[in-house]
Amino acid sequence: MSEKPTTEKPEISYEQARDELIATVQRLETGGTTLEESLALWERGEELARICQTWLDGAHERLAAASGESGSDRSE
Repeated sequence: MSEKPTTEKPEISYEQARDELIATVQRLETGGTTLEESLALWERGEELARICQTWLDGAHERLAAASGESGSDRSE
């Protein structure tokens, strides 16, 4: 399974992904689902988290470019 490069824009907005992720986590925390449903929810949650991170990384890159930072100066 190949992952999309972070430069590719996700198909849904950050806000949509975030809201769906919140709902997914709430469903997992509530319980009452089968193991198969729980696994599907977990996988979707992981995908949504990646989408959110892609948006956040893109925003950081845009801010860094606008402020004249180089990506190599960033310490993590």
